Amino acid sequence: MRFWQHIYEHFDPIAFTLGPFKVHWYGIMYVLALVTALYAAKWYVRHDRYPVNEKMLDSFFIYVEIGVILGARLGYILFYDPHTGYYLTHPWQIFNPFQGGTFTGIMGMSYHGAVVGFILATWIFVRKTKTSFWMWMDLVALSVPVGYVFGRIGNFLNQELVGRVTEVPWGIYVHQTLRHPSQLYEAFLEGVVIALILFFYRKKERFEGELIALYAILYGAARFIVEFWRQPDIQIGFVCCGWMTMGQILSLVMVAVGLVIYILLGKRATPVSPKPR
Repeated sequence: MRFWQHIYEHFDPIAFTLGPFKVHWYGIMYVLALVTALYAAKWYVRHDRYPVNEKMLDSFFIYVEIGVILGARLGYILFYDPHTGYYLTHPWQIFNPFQGGTFTGIMGMSYHGAVVGFILATWIFVRKTKTSFWMWMDLVALSVPVGYVFGRIGNFLNQELVGRVTEVPWGIYVHQTLRHPSQLYEAFLEGVVIALILFFYRKKERFEGELIALYAILYGAARFIVEFWRQPDIQIGFVCCGWMTMGQILSLVMVAVGLVIYILLGKRATPVSPKPR
């Protein structure tokens, strides 16, 4: 247990270097997250007989990845970064991977911003391909939680988004302070648990859009809970009632949106797209 508590002292977040470029474990985990989500989607397409071919699925993921990166970065700047005014007047710096002449990668991403970017990218894709928006959303609801596990492990390895101060024996020392490994809590609750719930529920899906609505509700609830063990962003701290974080507020919004979608689509009762046998 002592080794675990001091794991950051024995671990380098940089996996290897390529000339002037430092490849972080976080970047490797991000790639694994994307690849895992893609192959999970392909598995569901094949086993659940979604009316989608592999070429179309690959194109969809390219659209979505662009939307996610743009949304995550812009969302971070709008919701979390105290230097928002600087970026509004220096927009070319938003995606600048060099800080002080050193390659650092793009620092600062927002999950909730990524959701917005993902939705817009999906909308553009379905307009172009004339396919079902909610069918794609349901497929993503099934595949994203699987990849999300690697994303949060990447946060842990990158020693970021740390937990609150604690005395629990499984806590880890971050700059000589014992903290909850909240990134791993998120990997489990927001990734593993949600992936399993939707995996077993999917056969009971009654209408298109039900799975993505459930995902929004489940993720929002899980994230709201985990935030109690996650250190609030230092630049903004608690933003409401003396205990609520920005992540919790955005998660409540996500739950509300999920409930609205579920109710509206349930009333419309559009059946699931036919899946050829």
